[in-house]
Amino acid sequence: MDGFERRRELKKRNILDAALNLFLTNGVQKVSIAEIASKAAVSQVTIYNYFESKDNLVHEVIIYYVNQVWKDYEQLFNSSLPFYEKVKQIIFNKKEIAAHIHEDFYQYIMKEYAKEKNDIEKLFNEKVLPRLIELFNEGKKQGYVDPSLSNEVILLYIQMFKEFFQRKDVYQVALPLTEELTTLFFYGMYGKRNGKVNEKL
Repeated sequence: MDGFERRRELKKRNILDAALNLFLTNGVQKVSIAEIASKAAVSQVTIYNYFESKDNLVHEVIIYYVNQVWKDYEQLFNSSLPFYEKVKQIIFNKKEIAAHIHEDFYQYIMKEYAKEKNDIEKLFNEKVLPRLIELFNEGKKQGYVDPSLSNEVILLYIQMFKEFFQRKDVYQVALPLTEELTTLFFYGMYGKRNGKVNEKL
């Protein structure tokens, strides 16, 4: 990548960062291209040259944001922390994310996720899903997940949650329940049934 391409990519990332910051704080609908341009220290023409329209910019920002979130989780998955600590941090991070995201922007993300063959689902299938299976396998080895559960059943369970979040109307109720839904995902309705888990959580 030569100097021109590096500057171009840096400018594009600055626009994405500026737009993401504004969308997280104010939502999508109330933020104008002029506000994004001002925050990114570029002209509105530059934004249209890079993204063509606000709709395309919103799409790119969502993908940018989801990839940022995934990188944080990937570091957690790659860490040497025991299973229960990883799960605690996942639940805590989900709660923190939900507390710092504007409902309007969250709705746009969920609408994107509800589309067929979307980029978020591609990321989930190619990167997130294999790491979740690895995480549950860690939990089995460490005594926090029932070892009699097959990976096929765990995949089915994950698929049920994924399909729920892809429903077009789910964003209206899911955001305030993020922490509870994540806890339910990992522990079920019976809760922390394993004595070892009860000792730690």
